[in-house]
Amino acid sequence: MLGQSIRARIESVLPLGLARWAAAAKAWRPRVTERFAGYRDRRAFWRRFVGRAWAHIDRLPEKADLDALIAGADAAPRRGSVTLVGAGPGDPELLTLKAFRALQSATVILYDDLVTPEVLELARREARRIAVGKRARGPSCDQQDIDAMLVRLASEGETVVRLKGGDPLIFGRASEEIEDCRAAGIEVSLIPGISAAQGAAAALGFSLTERVVARRLQFVTGAGPGGRLPDDIDWRAIADPGATTVIYMPRRTLADFAAAAIQAGLDPATPALAIAAATRPDQRDIRAMIAALPTCMASLPPEAPVLVVVGEVTREAVETAARHQQAA
Repeated sequence: MLGQSIRARIESVLPLGLARWAAAAKAWRPRVTERFAGYRDRRAFWRRFVGRAWAHIDRLPEKADLDALIAGADAAPRRGSVTLVGAGPGDPELLTLKAFRALQSATVILYDDLVTPEVLELARREARRIAVGKRARGPSCDQQDIDAMLVRLASEGETVVRLKGGDPLIFGRASEEIEDCRAAGIEVSLIPGISAAQGAAAALGFSLTERVVARRLQFVTGAGPGGRLPDDIDWRAIADPGATTVIYMPRRTLADFAAAAIQAGLDPATPALAIAAATRPDQRDIRAMIAALPTCMASLPPEAPVLVVVGEVTREAVETAARHQQAA
């Protein structure tokens, strides 16, 4: 029973197209054996075959593939590709199957600081890993350097995965990387991930929307140019009592954010919570009314990624925390 269960789990994460390439390998084996008498040459062929299979797993293998592999065409310089992949908020089990498959086929992985070691462990062992994290304070990799590196590696024939925490399409500067790759003629694709907001809400057990009290969900960034609070936030939208607001990267600017929102009409007693390292083993959270939340932020681990959720959907969580504090 255990063996059957293990086999079923392995098969569930394998791409459907893999069976077609396995069938092609069986059909092509006699010709390969005839063409390559030596063991070393046959092994080199099958190594090229495996690389091509994973690179083109979503299409049927063709006779042209066999001819190219026999001719050693895959050993010649070729243009690679770039895939932007969402690593999710931290828990490796929240990685999508498509993201896992991309990690398994990558030859080079450029990853951010928010990507956990457990997620990186899911990549193929042979893949080269390059840290390209950006921090508000401390050593950082410039975005232009990252863009140039993606283009250079793909131009050299690498299968590149750009691995970003959460969902790369939410405050991940994905558009800049996509534009640079396309301008250079590099094939680029995107695999979304579980967002930090979704991971945080699931970890704390509440819904981001509710029919009666939260008819709208809005994501905003708390970090603009120079790490300051952006000056183009629609504060009337933030003050809407029927909205749930999720603030990304709020650690340094939450006090200013709360003050501006309250001035625009947000009730100071609106419930809110901050969660650090959502979905990870070291997850921590604090719950308070929005007016008081900024003063509590110092209790969160200083290096952990933080997300703040503001709105009525958090009321039960905040009131439960308040009752526990009173009981203590």
